[in-house]
Amino acid sequence: MVRFTCKDEDSAAAFDTLVGETIEAIRQHEPGTIVYASHQVDGEPLQRIFYELYRDREAFDAHEQTEHTRRFLAAREELLASVEVDWLRLQSGKGTTS
Repeated sequence: MVRFTCKDEDSAAAFDTLVGETIEAIRQHEPGTIVYASHQVDGEPLQRIFYELYRDREAFDAHEQTEHTRRFLAAREELLASVEVDWLRLQSGKGTTS
């Protein structure tokens, strides 16, 4: 899970465009990416949260090496005030293998 805070409203709009392009490429080219969802945060117009779920570590590593992900990582820098990453370990759930 990743929380992004954009610099301002214009940056947020540009970030959303970049995210849309990136997610379309993920849909088309990453069978090991199970979920890749971008969320707006109610009451926090400059924040976005990504929830990402990969088949395994190898799928995540492959995702990180794609051209579209590298483009996203480079382009986002000028749009963001901060990035917070949380690595999650499944404890229990519905629709999971554990």
